[in-house]
Amino acid sequence: MPSTRQTIADAAAALGLTADTLRYYEKDGLLLRPVPRDPSGHRRYESTDLRWIELVTRLRSTGMPIRDVRRYAELVRTGEGTEEERLALLQNHREQVLRQLAEVQAHLAAIEYKIDVYAGRLVELERSA
Repeated sequence: MPSTRQTIADAAAALGLTADTLRYYEKDGLLLRPVPRDPSGHRRYESTDLRWIELVTRLRSTGMPIRDVRRYAELVRTGEGTEEERLALLQNHREQVLRQLAEVQAHLAAIEYKIDVYAGRLVELERSA
């Protein structure tokens, strides 16, 4: 991501989000700091802001509840001395993601099985025709 300061529209486009989502993240305490503003009061996102928002988006996309993302942001803002709690929070989330991944893989295996059944049946029908 570019290191220049981006408008909310440019930041949203770069992140694949909406400006409303960025405003929500800021209002709900999910960012590490208030987004800097230019002299006219418009938000100007820096590369560090975009990297953090990308992480927040990944955490949300993998099912981390907002309250946990907010807690994680609070811990990061607090700084040293919170590493153990941050680690535990991320490890717990990883376990949840791994459970979800295993479930999706099992679903995929069932779909693959049915595809093989139907593909085999079509081959049999072509041979008998």
